[in-house]
Amino acid sequence: MKYSYWEQQSWFAKVDYTIIGSGIVGLNCALRLREKFPDAKILVLEKGILPQGASTKNAGFACFGSISEILNDLKTHTEDQMVTLVKQRIRGLSRLKTLLGGTTIDYQVHGGYELFTTINEVLYDHCIAQIQKINTLLYPVFNQEIYRVVDNHFGLQSILPKLIFNPFEGQIDTGKMMKALLNLVYKKGIDILNATEVLKYTEGSGGVEVVTNHNTFITKKVFIATNGFASLLGIPDVKPARAQVFITEPIANLHIKGTFHLDQGYYYFRNINNRLLLGGGRNLDYAMEETTEMGETTIVQNELERLLKEVILPHKNVSITQRWSGIMGVGTQKEPIIKALSDNVFCGVRLGGMGVAIGSIIGSDLADLIS
Repeated sequence: MKYSYWEQQSWFAKVDYTIIGSGIVGLNCALRLREKFPDAKILVLEKGILPQGASTKNAGFACFGSISEILNDLKTHTEDQMVTLVKQRIRGLSRLKTLLGGTTIDYQVHGGYELFTTINEVLYDHCIAQIQKINTLLYPVFNQEIYRVVDNHFGLQSILPKLIFNPFEGQIDTGKMMKALLNLVYKKGIDILNATEVLKYTEGSGGVEVVTNHNTFITKKVFIATNGFASLLGIPDVKPARAQVFITEPIANLHIKGTFHLDQGYYYFRNINNRLLLGGGRNLDYAMEETTEMGETTIVQNELERLLKEVILPHKNVSITQRWSGIMGVGTQKEPIIKALSDNVFCGVRLGGMGVAIGSIIGSDLADLIS
């Protein structure tokens, strides 16, 4: 594509900072750069019409980890590392609410529940045995004990009669959150170009040459905020992880209230506008779901439908109205990668499925890699 003189001068000439990815991380990086450099020319490039990845496709969980997830993290992280991860998630959620306003993003706190199927009784017993230990470790973060056992009063079937509850888990409207974030970025005079995919970049004496599917231009510095797509730009230690989701038609008197986790967080569901949103299942076929391609698979969708009909809403005939997927960035460690790749290229990736909780912090920390 050939651009006019006006297009070239207004959008692509003398660019100070280019951010790849307009998700939660990329937009928060842009806002922090504007705060640090009021007169800088900042450009955000997004390959989708809307933000790709998971920022507009997640389940809207404002969470910091179910107890089984935290116990699983302790297999590969120290206790101090685990506590630091939880602190980071809480700090990120607080920043997100302060930045956009809790009402704007429809932030609600109804608590989070972890449920266990009857075939997962060993895992349940392990979690029960470790509640006091985890509560003690996290007490300094919340100044009270977090996890406690409650009755299954939601009519869930094939589930053990006791659930593990934490009162601090919340939920947001993902669409409202991202629209508010985009509007704030526009108000700060930051340009966003959609349907613009970065194919490669090359550093030179004059800056960084960025090659997109439309053109080539020079920028002083590049910030990569593509999370699950990071490997496409040569960043190692980040694997894509597709998450499949569906939502039902409106359901009268839907009794589900709160956020729900099953099977170490591999499945999750919630009520959104009296519809049941249910997602997960990548553990059914890790290799298949380690992809940057959007889409749904029969094996995952069938299991999600089974959970809906047999566990969550038994004896109800409910129609599914939408199905979609999002791409997360994961790795062997839960700590995000926030680092300089060179003097002029930086990355903030590998959010490990906690983008809502930590995306705002990672974006700000990414921008703070330069002074």
